[in-house]
Amino acid sequence: MAEGTERGGAAGPGYRPTRITPMWLAHHYPEDYDRCVRIGRSHVCRRCLALYPLTFAVMALCLVIQPGRAVELGALAVLSLPAVVELVLEQLGVLRYSPRRQVAVTLSLAIGLGAGLAAYLDDQLDAAFWAIVILYATVCLGAVIVGRMRTPPEPTGRERHR
Repeated sequence: MAEGTERGGAAGPGYRPTRITPMWLAHHYPEDYDRCVRIGRSHVCRRCLALYPLTFAVMALCLVIQPGRAVELGALAVLSLPAVVELVLEQLGVLRYSPRRQVAVTLSLAIGLGAGLAAYLDDQLDAAFWAIVILYATVCLGAVIVGRMRTPPEPTGRERHR
């Protein structure tokens, strides 16, 4: 049988992969491989797969066409916001994980992040850039901490079977 199909598929309740994918491809533990896509025998983080290629393409495009700092920083602030909101609501238990929603907000995030990185490369000490980054990072970190405090972590593979 193919890997992951012997107990109900990759997202099935008893799924245990026969090997762990290297961290640079999927920074998720096996119990979170539903957040990944399978490429060959490896799991690759779905968000990273959508985020990084588009981010760097947008960054390169902004460096070539130079739309201006206001546009780049506006894109960073506005287009990153849906991903921040999704992360906060998911961490607080308001939303359940959805691969389609994740990709949609990630594509928006990638465009904003690419524009923001172009602005950063022009001026690494820009206060507006860092204010956006620090504000969103603080909100996301706070949501993760509160989310972890609200609900006990689910037991992992070995703990479930004891």
